[in-house]
Amino acid sequence: MNRNDRLYAISEELRRAGKSGATGARLAELLEVSVRTIKRDVSALQQSGSPIWSQAGPGGGYVMANTANLPPINFTASQAVAVAVALAALPPGSPFMADAKAASRKVHDALEPAQRARAQTLADRVWVMTTTPNHETAKHHILHAIERSVEHRLAVAIEYRGANDSVTRRTAEPVILASLDGLWYLVAHCQLRNDIRWFQLAKIRRADVTRSHYEPRPVADIGTPPPTARPVTA
Repeated sequence: MNRNDRLYAISEELRRAGKSGATGARLAELLEVSVRTIKRDVSALQQSGSPIWSQAGPGGGYVMANTANLPPINFTASQAVAVAVALAALPPGSPFMADAKAASRKVHDALEPAQRARAQTLADRVWVMTTTPNHETAKHHILHAIERSVEHRLAVAIEYRGANDSVTRRTAEPVILASLDGLWYLVAHCQLRNDIRWFQLAKIRRADVTRSHYEPRPVADIGTPPPTARPVTA
C-alpha cells in the first residue's frame, strides 16, 4: 500500500470508528506498518486540514470530528480485484448472486481510468474454480507478499515445503494465482527449475518480494485450464 492509499485508509478507519477513535497500535496493525509511521501519517493529515486530534486514555488514540464530510468512495485496483475474487468464488446458485455481480460492476465503474486498467491487468492474472473450500490457508503476510509480487511484476523469493517436508528456496515469477479444489496456488516460472511450477500457497513458509522486475509470461504457458476455471474478469 503506497502512502496516499494509506492516508486515505487512516481517514476512512477513523470516520468508521466515530467517537471511540482508534489507537495508533490498532491502525498500525490494520495497515501493517509501524506505530511511528502512523504518527507521521496522522501528522500529515492534520497539517492538510483533516479534523483529527489525539485523545487521552489507556493506550491513547486518534479521533476524527464527526462534522468531517465523507469523501467520494475510491477503490484501488487491488480492492476492486479482491471484490471480484470474492464474488467469483461463490458457488452457482448462491443467494444474492445477481446483486453481487451488479455490485462488482459498480466497483469497476467507480475506478479512475488508470486504476481500472491496473485492475483489469491484475484480474486477468487471478483465476478461480468454484468448489468446496479447503481450510488449509496461507498466512496473511505471505499472501500480502504474493499479491504485491503479482500486482507490481516483481519476482518473489520463497521458501517452499515440498514432499517429505523438505524445504527449498526458489525465486518465482508469477503467471497467475489459481484456486483449484479449494486450494490456492501460485503458478509461476521457477528460476531454479527454469520451468512453470504450481506452488500451493499454504506450503509457502516465507515470501519476500524482490526488486527484480519481470515480464509476465502468457497465461497459455501454464497449459489448458480446466473447463470450470476462468479469470475473475470473465
